[in-house]
Order: sequence, then structure tokens, then C-alpha cells
Amino acid sequence: MRIVFFGFQTWGRRTLQALLDLGHDVPLVVTHPASTQSYKAIFSDSVEELARERGIPVHLTDRIDAETIDLVKRSEPEVNVVNSWYTKWPVELYDLPPHGTLNFHDSMLPKLTGFSPVLWSLISGESHTGLTVHRMDESLDTGDILVQRSMPIGPKDTGTDLVLRTMDLIPDVLREALEALETGNAVWRPQNKAERTYFHKRSEHDSLLDWTLPAEELERFVRALSDPYPSAFSFYRGERIEVLAAHVSEVRYGGTVGRVIVQEGGGAVVCGPNAHRGTNRALVITRVREADGTERPGSEVFARGGYLSHQP
Repeated sequence: MRIVFFGFQTWGRRTLQALLDLGHDVPLVVTHPASTQSYKAIFSDSVEELARERGIPVHLTDRIDAETIDLVKRSEPEVNVVNSWYTKWPVELYDLPPHGTLNFHDSMLPKLTGFSPVLWSLISGESHTGLTVHRMDESLDTGDILVQRSMPIGPKDTGTDLVLRTMDLIPDVLREALEALETGNAVWRPQNKAERTYFHKRSEHDSLLDWTLPAEELERFVRALSDPYPSAFSFYRGERIEVLAAHVSEVRYGGTVGRVIVQEGGGAVVCGPNAHRGTNRALVITRVREADGTERPGSEVFARGGYLSHQP
């Protein structure tokens, strides 16, 4: 098929590579300029570099403008394919090709529309994540679904583990979606709006640990924010401390929320919600990164006891 590709970062590069491996004709690649912004700089393999290596014309832009639309029109695609794009599309562009525009989204839509869906799926306690190819429409991630692949979330999976495994689904899902269009066997499934959930863009504040949450939720939170993503953090004796590894305690502990009280299993125990009742398990912090970048065991850093808090 003749396909104009829009994409950015590693997600985009993996999708463009799959298009080329499948033998499709890609007359134009549209991508964003390289960025140092927090989440844009993560998994930042270059779409532009791959396109230029293959001799494909590249259009660099931060947003869809008249020049972009004109270039796509002149490329005469049968379908647009999109993976990892940061700005809104006008109907004039997404409905331009005969088959419209296929967008990749890293969740089992209609759940987890919006931003950073893989991280939010782990934080929010979902049992599965996955990959969806849907037809782009006027709203974010709401178009009819063409292909989906589900993937279980394991009890030890990190956010990075899940992101990488989701990327591994791209080639097969892309192949199935394009074969359905080529053969005329595409079956479009409308999304059930009543089941839709939406998650906002992540910011630095969203990595702050909330010690009033149950230990089980905090443990997932720490796993979700694994390197290279901004780590979970808190404040201890006036310094910012990043929590790199933790687990749920075996014993139930009582005391005050946020209090570091004892050692267990090679880490420091931090009291959580309803700590005064002594009925809940606590979070055991085993590895931290200090403000100077040094990584140390939690048992050493918190040896003096004290409190972890929301602010210095």
C-alpha cells in the first residue's frame, strides 16, 4: 500500500521500520524535531534518521499546518499511519486518504485513552495492557477499533518492561491491520463510550509518593516509574529522595503515616494509611537515589529513622 507515516520517538521508528519490512511504499515521513523535554526525550530513537537512511522525504514539524496537508495530498496515500504524535489533527487530513488514518495507542481502548497509558495502567492496577489500532476521528483515541492485542501485567513488571513488550507487538499488529484494509476484510468496532477512561499528561508532581495510599499501590507506583522514566520520589530530612525499588512488608505495622520505623527484608519500613490501627502492611524501601545521584540501599539511607513527607 501507499502510506504516509507520521511518528516520533522509538514507537515511531519501530512502526516505520515495520512498514518498510512489510514492503509498503512510503512516499513521505512526517515527524517532530528532536526534543529535550522530559517524556519526549525518553525512548528517543530517531524516525527522521531512519527515513533519511532509506531515502524517504521527511517533513519536520511540531504541528499539522497547511504545508503538512499539502505535502500529504501530493503524496496521494491510500492510508496514513500514526504512532506517537503530540498534536491535534484536522479532519481535512485524517479523512484525506481513502482508508483514513490508522492510529496506534498503547492500551486496550476504550480504557486508558490520553497520555502515558502503559505507566498509568500499572499505577491504576489494571491486569492487562496492550496495543490498539483505531481509525482517527475528531476526539482523542475514540475512533473505531480495527485490531487489538492484549498483554498481561505481571506482579514484578516495571513500566519499562511493559513499554518494551508493547513495542514488540507493533509489527504483527500493523501487518494484520494493513492486510485487512488491502483485502477489504476490515471489521471496524465502535468503542463503548461508557467504558472509556482518560488519563492526563504526566508531570514532575505526578511522581511524588503519597504515603496515605496503601503499600500495594505504592509498590506498583515505584515499579511503574522505572528508569528511564522520572522516578518516584519523596522528601527525607529536607532532601529529595528517589525511590528506585521497594516491596510490600510481610508484617503489619502501626504508627504514624510516613514514619520510617524499622528494618525488614533488607529495606526500611515506611508506615502507610491508618497506621495508628496497625492493620495494614507497609512499604519497604530497598533502593534509593539521593540528591547528588548516588544510589544506596534504603536500609543505610534511613538508618536514623524519621519521616518521609510531601515537601522538604
